[in-house]
Amino acid sequence: MASTSDISRGVVLKLDGSLYSVVEFGENKTARAAAKVWAKLKGVDNNRTIEKTWNSGETVYPVRVEKKNYQFLYKDEGGYNLMNNETYEQIAIAEEMIDGVAYLKEGAEVAVLINTESDQPIGAELPEKIVVLITYCEPGVKGDTATRATKPATIETGATIQVPLFVEEGETIRINTKTGDYVERVKS
Repeated sequence: MASTSDISRGVVLKLDGSLYSVVEFGENKTARAAAKVWAKLKGVDNNRTIEKTWNSGETVYPVRVEKKNYQFLYKDEGGYNLMNNETYEQIAIAEEMIDGVAYLKEGAEVAVLINTESDQPIGAELPEKIVVLITYCEPGVKGDTATRATKPATIETGATIQVPLFVEEGETIRINTKTGDYVERVKS
């Protein structure tokens, strides 16, 4: 058994028969009333996002989740096929279970979250920052650098992101997979 003091970002909780991951949490204290703990929760096995409030010290039900490294092989009608790097076992995961799926390229490392109670995958995460190749973007206009202006660029996965004007087609860049933001140029 765990209490509200064990809540932290990334913990998976079981609520009303569904699994939710803690995105954000905090505590509200007032002089007269008991402290309350609140959390923003993202559905792991559903597409819901909810907010929940508990009295401080109340019992919560965390689910033990393991992260295992898998490699993305290919996509077909069954979903995204991944291979365990240690056992070479292959699994298929639905597109909505993968965070940042627009930035997933063949051969990329993916951390698969596995519910240890049922041994079933409950989601997958890309590394926070990845290196990608720009396949298309308009040339930058010389002298237009006074503001933090950006332009659209298509990367090798087919996704379109905003990049600074000085970035050119054919360059490799590092992007944040959580937000889709440009981070920096990578020298080859």
